[in-house]
Amino acid sequence: MTNIANINNTPITMTSREIAELVGKNHADVMRDIRNLVEQLTKAELLSCAESTTYIGKDGRSYPQYELDKDTTLTLLLGYDAVARMKVVKRWQELEIKVEQPRVPQSMPEALRLAAEAIEQRDQLALENKFQAEALADAAPKVEALDRFANLDGKHTVRPAAKLLGVVESHLTKWLLIHKWYYRDHSGRLCAYADKISSGYLDTIPVEIKRTEGVQVVQQPVILQKGLAKIAELLAKDGMLRRSAA
Repeated sequence: MTNIANINNTPITMTSREIAELVGKNHADVMRDIRNLVEQLTKAELLSCAESTTYIGKDGRSYPQYELDKDTTLTLLLGYDAVARMKVVKRWQELEIKVEQPRVPQSMPEALRLAAEAIEQRDQLALENKFQAEALADAAPKVEALDRFANLDGKHTVRPAAKLLGVVESHLTKWLLIHKWYYRDHSGRLCAYADKISSGYLDTIPVEIKRTEGVQVVQQPVILQKGLAKIAELLAKDGMLRRSAA
């Protein structure tokens, strides 16, 4: 994505107040979301532009706000719903149109050159918009999965996990085996792969099994909330998970 600058070569930005108005959120909540995003992008050395500035409120006092460039704004939108994302994308398109300053060619060669530049810019913008739309579409299953399951508590065996996901228990078990989340030991008991445990997706809990020779304690695999959200994301991408109503 390319961040556009105005005629004075100053990058175009959108304030956190305008974003809050467009997405229908409290400014304080948007500021919180931006602070979290800035922290993550700064650690990953991917922060583009998120300048902390101030504005004057109706009471004449100064209050903090953020000014974001296009890349950072669209990254922030991945956590919001589709309607909010579309509103901000359309607003960015309006801002970009406003900074386009028409130039009057003074000769035929200049007119041809300007025409070629206009076509190139149009094609570049269309390509960027296509990439943005694809990025938002790819992120949608992950965002929805986090929204649906990130706030749940507890550890889930296959049966309650399947119920939460809205899939058949046997289908989920088969998926877990095929995608190497679970495996069966020599007795046919389900076990968790170590890499999924270390990733925070799975865990194990001790379960007592009564046998003729006495009680045996085995480790039963359970799906953690992070794992439930990841499974929902992958199932949604494969078209196996029914999308929740908006």
